[in-house]
Amino acid sequence: YGTVTAVDHVSFTVAPGETLALDGPSGCGKSSTAHAVLQLRRPSGGEVLFEGRELTTLPERDLRPLRHRMQPVFQDPYGSLSPRHRIRDAVAEPLRIRGRRPTPARIAELLDRVGLDPSYGDRRPHELSGGQCQRVAIARAIALRPALVICDEAVSSLDVLIQSQVLNLFERLRRELGLSYLFISHDLALVKQVSDRVAVMHLGQLAEVAPADALYRAPRHPYTAALLASIPGLDPVTGAAKRPAALPGEPPSPLDPPSGCRFRTRCPRAQDRCALEEPALVERAPGHRVACHFPLEPVTAERSTP
Repeated sequence: YGTVTAVDHVSFTVAPGETLALDGPSGCGKSSTAHAVLQLRRPSGGEVLFEGRELTTLPERDLRPLRHRMQPVFQDPYGSLSPRHRIRDAVAEPLRIRGRRPTPARIAELLDRVGLDPSYGDRRPHELSGGQCQRVAIARAIALRPALVICDEAVSSLDVLIQSQVLNLFERLRRELGLSYLFISHDLALVKQVSDRVAVMHLGQLAEVAPADALYRAPRHPYTAALLASIPGLDPVTGAAKRPAALPGEPPSPLDPPSGCRFRTRCPRAQDRCALEEPALVERAPGHRVACHFPLEPVTAERSTP
């Protein structure tokens, strides 16, 4: 059957109070990266440093006291809540696990903080909408005042209006609680609203890591540029609907990725070197790292002549 290396030499940092968006298509290794950070799945190599401690070598008894500092919010708002428990019990669960008394006032405070009336505590998940259930999951995630919240496709199952509302909630909580986010998504247009920096993954590796404004204004990796070109929208000149550009060829199999650069078989800039040498993630501008032998040049504004 072969072996898939889901995450290969992926390295990034998340600063206090920062949102790093990890973007890429399904199967590129985003969720595996999240599981490695949370130590839900122990990686076969590498390090995960959190608040100065290396997590991959810690036995579970030493890891357990740190887990409340890293909390996940998953994709399925209903699947992450027990249908048998009332909402107040779901929010209280992490407090009980940590040996803290979940007072009614604390549960009401948490529900109010995520935009739910405290009376919702008496309901069960099937009585709430998807967006409301995701707010409950967020209340549960912040109950222990974590430092890092990992949002794994946390809004992808919600409709567009609710997505925007929940993203605004994430941003407000970041300001109020000083949270850091690792925000995983397959939608570059969506993460633009919340990200300080964006890391783009392709076939288990990082293609580009950059400040959000620089990446959206002038992507340097051809794969990032192709992802941005595929976002539906309006042509800025004609106002007509923009036809998303399609990449040539078929995506390579993770079981048998191309030699050298893994994007080369679909890249319009590929040359012989791309097949022979795997590109390193090199800083091309302050804070802007690109894994490409022939990166795109930054767009410069042309001077107008009088």
